[in-house]
Amino acid sequence: MKHSKTASLIAIILIASQVISMAPSNAATKGYRYWGYFQAAPGATTWTAAMTGPTVDIKDGAVEGWSFVFSNDDIPSVAPSVKPNFTAICGNTKAVSGKKRIGLVIDFGNKAYAPAGEMVQKTITRCVTTAMSSQGIDVLGQVVKVRAAKSGLICGFNGYPKKECGVEIKTPAALLKK
Repeated sequence: MKHSKTASLIAIILIASQVISMAPSNAATKGYRYWGYFQAAPGATTWTAAMTGPTVDIKDGAVEGWSFVFSNDDIPSVAPSVKPNFTAICGNTKAVSGKKRIGLVIDFGNKAYAPAGEMVQKTITRCVTTAMSSQGIDVLGQVVKVRAAKSGLICGFNGYPKKECGVEIKTPAALLKK
């Protein structure tokens, strides 16, 4: 009896592991293309996906990052290609009394998921000197023209993409694992 319970348990585990490892036939067929928002606190050397929108306070010495991304359940969004190095971005910008310096990186993404007929723009890396009360959206607006939806979702920078805003698209072939 003990042997049959053990054998049954092993069989259940093996069956479950096979079911769990098999992806559904429609996995990763679609995902979303949008502007991802990333942050690096003062002194940080890696990006962290922002869990809020750009209407939060940012500290002097921080780096803000935006990346035009594609993601779905199988493909995570990608942080900006430029590392959040405040010294490299703002090292030549003198501190101003009563203001803060924020590094800003805007990565226009990969041509594999660029909207049809649109060219990926060159990555922007700037140091922004701004009021102590400035939030992420204020820093962003000092460098690019921002287009947002009525909901507040950030849709485009400097006309890229031209019209869409956080659309669902077919997963680009270049991003599928082979």
